[in-house]
Amino acid sequence: MSSLITNRIYLDHAATTPLRPEARAAMEEGFAIWANPSSPHAEGRKARAALEDARERIKAVLGWTGELIFTSGASEALAIAVQRAKTGQERVTRRIVSAVEHDAVFRAAPDAEVLPVTQGAAELSPIDGSVLFAMQHTNSETGTIMYPFVKSEAIEAVRKAGGLVLADCSQSAGKQALPDADMIVISAHKFGGPIGIGALLVKDYVMLEPIGGHERGYRQGTENLPGAMGMAAALDIAGFDHWQTSGEQQFDFKARLCDGGEVFAPGSQCSYIFAVTHPTMSAQALLIRLDAMGFAVSAGSACSSGTLKKSRVLDAFGMDDDAASRTIRVSLGWNTTPEELDRFAEAWASLK
Repeated sequence: MSSLITNRIYLDHAATTPLRPEARAAMEEGFAIWANPSSPHAEGRKARAALEDARERIKAVLGWTGELIFTSGASEALAIAVQRAKTGQERVTRRIVSAVEHDAVFRAAPDAEVLPVTQGAAELSPIDGSVLFAMQHTNSETGTIMYPFVKSEAIEAVRKAGGLVLADCSQSAGKQALPDADMIVISAHKFGGPIGIGALLVKDYVMLEPIGGHERGYRQGTENLPGAMGMAAALDIAGFDHWQTSGEQQFDFKARLCDGGEVFAPGSQCSYIFAVTHPTMSAQALLIRLDAMGFAVSAGSACSSGTLKKSRVLDAFGMDDDAASRTIRVSLGWNTTPEELDRFAEAWASLK
């Protein structure tokens, strides 16, 4: 069994990526500082100092000069932003989301107005100041970098009206520069930090309705100090330049995937998430075959890959039903090697 595990190649990093050794070491240090960061005694103050150090390190690496609220992950951060955003003294009453957002956005705002990804502000009714526009920075199923893909007029119209822009950077934080947005969501386990910790970056607390509790009153529940320290440590060394595979190697990998199929890449694309369509085999058959060959990949995002329904995201991008049924996602991570890419490209080409 151990030999089988050693020889397997993991290419589902968009779902979650392995914990970096530096993050593990930082978490062990955090577990030793066991006190509640909100406690006033010396032990609590020591924990608070470590928490604030992690907060400032994360902000510094990301180049963020606003506020940072630790959360349990991206889903909670999205819910806080979508449900409690404010413009002035008024809670947001209108929410506009792109059609390819993560399911967590639609769960948090089931009544949101959905903007097709090929449309801009011209297709929207007049925008007033109590609006929030939510859009991914990088799509989790296709790797599309959304900000240049979606017409900028929509964002400009929201800003002109005094509304807010929320960017889900779960798939891009630590790998690309953050986009210009009022609120940004990040998730530690996407860049080598631990599962169960994320953050909502907000330019100013005035943009959110407080609820009391921890994190300056904007999030309930005791802070996850070991998680925050692991997250900061992962970001300290994370980023595109620290992956074992260079951008050139990754885009060469994309070209090799096209030899045995087609890479679906609407708009500008990042170099670590690929939606690959096989000429004949179904996604389910591909997953079974590739898993047996020692490769871990997925069909769409992890939250929906176990279903047989057509991907909502691929549909929104305009992929036809037949092609969508033959499409899998291959995603690279911080420890992916060129040799692993070569092995997968060869295996992919062999599938008939």
